[in-house]
Order: sequence, then C-alpha cells, then structure tokens
Amino acid sequence: MAAMPSKPIPGSTGEVLTCLPSPYVPHAATGLLYLPRFLAKCRYVKEHGSLPASYAKNFKRGLDRFLCLHLGIDPAAVERIVLESSTDTEVEEKLRALLPSDLRVSRWNRDLVQKGLTEAGQEFIREALVAMGCADRCGQIRSVPDLIDFDEGRIE
Repeated sequence: MAAMPSKPIPGSTGEVLTCLPSPYVPHAATGLLYLPRFLAKCRYVKEHGSLPASYAKNFKRGLDRFLCLHLGIDPAAVERIVLESSTDTEVEEKLRALLPSDLRVSRWNRDLVQKGLTEAGQEFIREALVAMGCADRCGQIRSVPDLIDFDEGRIE
C-alpha cells in the first residue's frame, strides 16, 4: 500500500488564512489571476487592522508586487482603494480607473502560473516543502501558486 502524501506540519508556515482565494481564481472584471487574492488581503487588513505575520511579510511584496509591477501601479494604491471604499462596487470602479487600458492578461496569467519554475524557484519551493515537513511532495508542488494552495489546504 502506498504511503499517504504528507501535509504541512500545522503552524510550520505560521498562521494560515483559508479565507483567501486561490492564486488561480481570476478577477471577474479583468480575468487577471491573483488579483482577487490581493484584494482579499487588503480587505482582511481593513477588517482586522493587519494580516497575520506569516502573510504580512509578503503583503504588497512578493506576488502582490509582481502583479502591480506588471500593471504599472503601486500596491499601496490598491490597498488605499480597498481601505477608502465602502462597497465592493466602489472598489471595482476605482480599480478600473487605476488600471492601465492594456492589462496584458494572458502574459500575466502565464507568468503567474510559471512562478517558481526556474532553478532558483525550484530550490525555494524545495526548502519551503522541507520546512513544512513535506519533502516527499517535491516534484508534485511545482510553482509558487501551487505552494500557496498546498499550504492553505487546497491541494491534497
């Protein structure tokens, strides 16, 4: 009988927020992957004052920043929109005004799903999986978005 694949050691990555959407969820109005997750993190900050330390270290950095660099916008501007808006409709209207006319959606979506496929990226993922007690998952968890989904329990 084959051994069950490992799951992250609880707490190995810090607090885990399962309320955030997968990086693979597209934004309804634009089709941009990851944007709903960044917006959800901004909403979490609005509701709770801050993110848990395990998320705060990469808030407006990491993939949040990569998305904003792709779009040519400041991550703090997105956070400000969420903090200052009273409805999701208002957030979407202000976001539409902030975003460039050419979102290059296909390029961003392709880049996102390939994050971590470089040699350095694979080493980062391997180190993260080892720290999570899941060295056996190396080769199965291949990208940064997959690592996020694995850590948050969306990949068995």
